[in-house]
Amino acid sequence: MNDVEGIDPRVPPSGTGCVECEEAGGWWFHLRRCARCGHIGCCDDSPGRHATAHYRETGHPVIRSFEPGEAWFWNFATEELYGSGPELAPPAGHPADQPAPGPAGRVPADWAQTLR
Repeated sequence: MNDVEGIDPRVPPSGTGCVECEEAGGWWFHLRRCARCGHIGCCDDSPGRHATAHYRETGHPVIRSFEPGEAWFWNFATEELYGSGPELAPPAGHPADQPAPGPAGRVPADWAQTLR
């Protein structure tokens, strides 16, 4: 996993929430971090599926969970899950007080029925 082309461990995350959901006023279930450029996107269970969209738009294949306490990686190109990988620039996850789903105040009451 440490030799996957395109991972840049020096790049910090783009923020504490999904870039596109923040811009549109949306919400997410869980967050994923691009291991190449630091883009934070929402998972495929989220309404926007922005982490996958980022891969399709950029070709950056590897993401890491951006949930506190999770260190797994996923490679879209090979469809492989890795239990660990290189340490990325901090922080390793969104703030612990940020709820999942989040962000606070934008998650609909019926969020569980909307998951994919």
